[in-house]
Amino acid sequence: MSSTSKASQRIAALLDDNSFVEIGGLVTARATDFNLKPTEAPSDGVVTGYGVIDGNLVYVYSQDASVLNGTIGEMHAKKIVNLYDLALKTGAPVIGLVDCAGLRLQEATDALAAFGEIYKKQTLASGVIPQITAIFGTCGGGLALFPTLTDFTFMEEKSAKLFVNAPNALDGNVITKNDTSSAGFQSQESGIVDVVGDEATIYAKIRELIGFLPANNGEEAVYGFDCADDLNRANPEIANCASDTSIALSILADDNNFFEVKADYAKEMVTGFLRLNGATVGAVANRSVVCDETGKTVEKFDAVLTAKGSEKAADFVNFCDAFGIPVLSLTNVKGYEATVSSEKWIAKAVARLTYAFANATVPKVNLVVGQAFGTAYVAMNSKAVGADMTLAWPDAQIGAMDGKLAAKIMYDGQGADVISEKAAEYEALALNVNSAARRGYVDQIIDPADTRKYVIGAFEMLYTKSEGRPDKKHGTV
Repeated sequence: MSSTSKASQRIAALLDDNSFVEIGGLVTARATDFNLKPTEAPSDGVVTGYGVIDGNLVYVYSQDASVLNGTIGEMHAKKIVNLYDLALKTGAPVIGLVDCAGLRLQEATDALAAFGEIYKKQTLASGVIPQITAIFGTCGGGLALFPTLTDFTFMEEKSAKLFVNAPNALDGNVITKNDTSSAGFQSQESGIVDVVGDEATIYAKIRELIGFLPANNGEEAVYGFDCADDLNRANPEIANCASDTSIALSILADDNNFFEVKADYAKEMVTGFLRLNGATVGAVANRSVVCDETGKTVEKFDAVLTAKGSEKAADFVNFCDAFGIPVLSLTNVKGYEATVSSEKWIAKAVARLTYAFANATVPKVNLVVGQAFGTAYVAMNSKAVGADMTLAWPDAQIGAMDGKLAAKIMYDGQGADVISEKAAEYEALALNVNSAARRGYVDQIIDPADTRKYVIGAFEMLYTKSEGRPDKKHGTV
């Protein structure tokens, strides 16, 4: 491996020291049309090979923008496809470090076929081995499908560009008006990017993420990490975190380490990984408040399901189910987002979320930390759609809708005093968490301070869970 190319330096910075073994270092372009023959193309613009991250085998390709601008042609693609073949045979993740001007025009249909071959391998690998893409330079046109066909995407905050159509090619837009190729846009607006940072941060975060993931779908979810954290650790402060569940998940996690994915997108829905007694668990949680490091509220949302949040959560649950990672949900939701824009696709998005939870066969635990109203609650991993265990805090409310709204409907035309009286009666009888528990919809009502102990206990009880589904090729939602 050349020690001078940026592509090689990126691999060295990502992997354990001196662990990288290059494959196909002598491969070069075969094409000779359009003056390509006189041009040196070492490694055909992509360095490929394998190494380890904290001792875990991974396969890596890193595009070299100094060679034909890192463009993808026939042999460039063959190297990446070969890497995928090895990864599928050995059952290990693939990490792509992207810095590429796109299609190699000189190779025409060979280059188009090259893109298709990579797309196909990424598709075949989906749900079999984890796939990670990190973007350091240009990732445009058809190359933008690479990160969206993989599981997690990281993007350098300043120089990286991700787009199908360049900002200046969009009707009515220029890059100075709205840089749709920027890391900010792709992480906050499109939701493609999971983590944004400088190069050093990206390497550190990829290494951290690999530690949470199994090597493949045949390996048991990641267990066995030594847990020095007290399994019975009490945390009274978690009772104040029903609104910002990202903080609640950090409190629950071993050593308070919660790895949030897509943190900048659809912030009203939290997704990420934590360890409980050393075992990886995927978490999905409603959120109505975002607090800064000092505990000050910096953003507020209605406690409702949104289309973006539902799709974000559905994708995450599907990933966890594919790789045998148990799922914990924290529920605090009172309904659906009510806007004209949302109405265009919220039914489909919430259907996808409901399907993801109901279809998943991994251990599933739901914790109701606040309001749980209507079918929005049902969609959030309720017992009715398949949660194995449902826990709730004592002040949680579970029912059809808010008490005052229910009273207005049932006692339409009555005075304010009657409405208030009936609303209080409805809350006491129909929304009280004890009512749900008496009907078996809640398995345990727990003190918030003891949440960690009970959640760990639930997942340990479910460790040997086995559940089948009707025989079919695949669902259609």
